[in-house]
Amino acid sequence: MIDIPLYSRYAIYCIFALLVIASATRLLLQYRNPSKDYTELRQRIQSWWWMIVILLVMLLASKTIAIAFFGFLSFLALKEFFSIMPTRQADRRVLFWAYVSIPIQYYWIAADWYGMFIVFIPVYMFLLLPMRAVLVGETQGFIHSLGTVHWAVMLCVFCLSHIAYLMALPVQNADAGYLGPVLYLLFVTQFNDVCQYVWGKLLGRHKIIPKVSPKKTWEGFIGGLATVTLASGFIAPWLTPLSYAEGFVAGAFLAAAGFIGDIVISSVKRDLHIKDSGTLIPGHGGILDRLDSLLYTAPLFFHYLRYLHY
Repeated sequence: MIDIPLYSRYAIYCIFALLVIASATRLLLQYRNPSKDYTELRQRIQSWWWMIVILLVMLLASKTIAIAFFGFLSFLALKEFFSIMPTRQADRRVLFWAYVSIPIQYYWIAADWYGMFIVFIPVYMFLLLPMRAVLVGETQGFIHSLGTVHWAVMLCVFCLSHIAYLMALPVQNADAGYLGPVLYLLFVTQFNDVCQYVWGKLLGRHKIIPKVSPKKTWEGFIGGLATVTLASGFIAPWLTPLSYAEGFVAGAFLAAAGFIGDIVISSVKRDLHIKDSGTLIPGHGGILDRLDSLLYTAPLFFHYLRYLHY
């Protein structure tokens, strides 16, 4: 178990305080409206408790264990993606190599080999997977199949692995440690989802893309973006090497990117005529339903932080 730096410790306290407030609010709502069914809300909050406790245990155990944990999340996300996407019987051996990319990608992170980390999947796996597919000898549906597999590996392995690489960057904020940037990214991304939902419920009138996500409104998006930009700007110097101004910029593009990640996965589900990507997380759906925003925010935040301070 690592020694938790001061500001990261405060951030963890705040996260648990928010969970307590959410749980208390749910109980109050249930008390005031006993006839209303709050089962989904209860499941969502209970799942948040479990997810955050598991995440923090992994992060605090050691850096190596935390990297392995994010690798496991990539595996779950990729497995879920392939479970909802139609694939050919001939693709089974190709999918095997897609899964093999996970431990190799996360090894580059553990070894702090940035050069291989950044090119392994976009270059080497991009070239390897079609070659393996050709050896199967089946040409029917070849383009669709390879497009699906490539995109799945890019999203679920390459994009998600950027969260883990934040821990391999040299620590520049000693009061936050390597936990700081990870906590910052996760909090801002998930807080953005909550803010856009709340503002949409309160003020939402004008839909953005009703065919993709009927509940998404301009009021929710703009309200969430403004709230998250302000919040992330103020907490950035506490958890990251970013200044206040850099934090405001980070908050703005993370809010926009999180929104895009959400609607991209929503488009996938709409195309497949499914509501959720899975049932792994009660009240939330599947792992992709919970990670959709992070698939976009993680690589963008990583490269923004690395460009400015490393």
